[in-house]
Amino acid sequence: MSSNTAILSSFVEGAPPGELADVIADIKALTVSEPSVLEDLAPAFQKYNEEQFITAKLPGGSSQVIISEFSSLGEGRYFDSESQSSFEFDHSTGKASGVQSFVLEGEQASLVKSTLSTVGTYVKEHYPNAAYGAYAIENDTKVAVVIVANKYSPNNFWSGRWRSFYVYDPSSGSLEGSIKVDVHYYEDGNVRLLTDKKVNASVSGGRAADGIAREISTAEKKYQEDLNRSFTQLSEGAFKALRRQLPVTRQKIEWDKVASYRLGQDIGGGASRR
Repeated sequence: MSSNTAILSSFVEGAPPGELADVIADIKALTVSEPSVLEDLAPAFQKYNEEQFITAKLPGGSSQVIISEFSSLGEGRYFDSESQSSFEFDHSTGKASGVQSFVLEGEQASLVKSTLSTVGTYVKEHYPNAAYGAYAIENDTKVAVVIVANKYSPNNFWSGRWRSFYVYDPSSGSLEGSIKVDVHYYEDGNVRLLTDKKVNASVSGGRAADGIAREISTAEKKYQEDLNRSFTQLSEGAFKALRRQLPVTRQKIEWDKVASYRLGQDIGGGASRR
């Protein structure tokens, strides 16, 4: 990999939620004389899309399917357990095509289907705009569950993505995963929140699919409550501490008069205009 490709790959890797297309447009503008750059960046696009759980709509479909390492079939093809279909995915354009039937088979097929049902009920109740998936992994010995929720508001200069994934091991009943939140606010500045919360739980008793959904619900509810508490503490503690209680003059500012100040005259001590 050339140094230029490595640098551009790092830009792709750091693209905020929903802003990869903007990053690609900027790369095109900066590398007009090097038309092969986008082809060289294909591995970076694939890595980004799989790690971010990018979603896409299948031709003729209405629901979102997830692009991830868990759903990869290799050579640019992925599958969706719920619709039982496979498809090609263009990582630079974000478009799905070439849909084919994909029948779930194997030892974990029944658990995948039942988990899709229970997790789907949970996601639809708690997320206004989300996609989810369940996949047999590691030679059909475990089941992975993926949840991703996106919300973009470019007119208000912010975007956000919730990503969580879990791996269930039927042999031990363990459920391990991670919850990641990525929020970008860029009006008159550039502020970004990145979190990564590890989850370790145990599924026991009753139907495994019910236990998986129950443990996911418990973990994500607790994490959201923890985030809310952290934001409150920042607002009431750390952020207030950053503000100077009084200006250097030691006199309180009369904010109701600020709107009537004439820059250079009132604030400048009444000096006349020139």
